[in-house]
Amino acid sequence: MQFLLGVSRFIDRLNELIGRLVYWLILVSVLVSSGNAVVRYAISRSSNGWLEIQWYLFSAVFLLGAGYTLLRNEHVRIDIFYGRLNPRARAWIDILGGVFFLLPMALIIMALAWPLFLESWTRNEYSTDAGGLIRWPVKLLIPTGFLLLVLQGLSEIIKRVAFLIGLIPEPGVRRAHGELDEPLEELSGKAPP
Repeated sequence: MQFLLGVSRFIDRLNELIGRLVYWLILVSVLVSSGNAVVRYAISRSSNGWLEIQWYLFSAVFLLGAGYTLLRNEHVRIDIFYGRLNPRARAWIDILGGVFFLLPMALIIMALAWPLFLESWTRNEYSTDAGGLIRWPVKLLIPTGFLLLVLQGLSEIIKRVAFLIGLIPEPGVRRAHGELDEPLEELSGKAPP
């Protein structure tokens, strides 16, 4: 199990790094959007390429940030009963939800998106709009984003199983001020509370 916790730590670090980089894409997106609006209204010039790059950046934020969002336990959750359950029941729900819903859905989307990317790449597909951008980079974001989500889903399952067998405290628990418990590398040597 220690090997799997090591794999989980690696996946967590990967998604943490990508999530931090995605923060910067938000800034770039805001700057591109603002610059495009200023140029369009101040000097009546515009380009479909600038509009498309805004869409590409939003897609990158959404898709590449999905694994990071799961890592930080900030995904949308309909929490009617979940928050009232004991930690072991929550862990079981997370494991079953990951195995039967998250992983199959993400793997299917990955598998369906990969041929679309390959076709776009081999055809060197461009946008049909005048001044539009090449399409394969944005199509590559789909399988890449879902791969990161699959990896993080596996990491979360590993952590929940480790919690259930008593190797680590409950992962993903929010404390005061919305902060997560200690990072996993600090948890792996501790007994559960």
